[in-house]
Amino acid sequence: MQNGAPSTIDFLDTCRRRVDAELDRRIKSGSVSAQLQDAMRYSVLGGGKRIRPALAIAAAGALGQSPDSALVPACAVELIHAYSLVHDDLPAMDNDELRRGRPTAHIAFDEATAILAGDALQALAFGWLAEAPGVEISARLAMIQELAHASGHSGMVGGQAIDLESVGKSLTLAQLETMHRHKTGALIEASVRIGALTAPDVSETALDALTRYAKALGLAFQVQDDLLDIEGDTETIGKPQGSDVARAKPTYPALLGPKGAREHLSSLLNSALESLRDFGPEADPLRSMADYVVARTH
Repeated sequence: MQNGAPSTIDFLDTCRRRVDAELDRRIKSGSVSAQLQDAMRYSVLGGGKRIRPALAIAAAGALGQSPDSALVPACAVELIHAYSLVHDDLPAMDNDELRRGRPTAHIAFDEATAILAGDALQALAFGWLAEAPGVEISARLAMIQELAHASGHSGMVGGQAIDLESVGKSLTLAQLETMHRHKTGALIEASVRIGALTAPDVSETALDALTRYAKALGLAFQVQDDLLDIEGDTETIGKPQGSDVARAKPTYPALLGPKGAREHLSSLLNSALESLRDFGPEADPLRSMADYVVARTH
């Protein structure tokens, strides 16, 4: 299925609208601080492709579950993603002033408020999973475990730490992929696995296949991100073009060259699609999203 096909765009647009509406509804109130509430909403509702929630919904659909069953878990994953971006943009981290074409949270508000907004979003994600409607208690617990593992020191945060430690250093391909399997890939993998866990009778065979798909897709997502950093433009990608190069960050194009990075990207796409060979047309949204991830322009 080719990127840009109506089915792909329609699926992503539908997921984005549903996720945005649910996020908006759920974070309208609850904070004892109006400024903190505003910063949380600014950070979550300021655009975004919602790829991770869409993956959760698509994984549920691949196992015959309705989008409704995965909606709140999908939104919980997006809260973790949003919190990670807020903290990643901070002066002590990447020191970025632009995200999704808008001032980053610490610029729009202030550094302390941005930190607190990220903290609050992280906590809120686990609260939403704990009370996810229509999901069995055992599945909710498994989802919480998945998200905690994927977002903590053995997942995304651990990968971010490696990223900071690697600035200005030369990494091997294996070292680079270890970093990105954690920093970017762990949350993408969790999105797919959390969506799959909405199916009460999901088999280990199916879960393993979906996990292999997500692992390949997570790396493919990062390779394309690295290529966009050098080949995209600031207005399209929504953040400063060349920011990774400016900070001397290790990237796939720096290690493999642009041509080698694109070849690696193609190989990862093939691996992702091969992992879905035993699924029927119900997994087509996952297949089309893999095409979309490697061909996206922002």
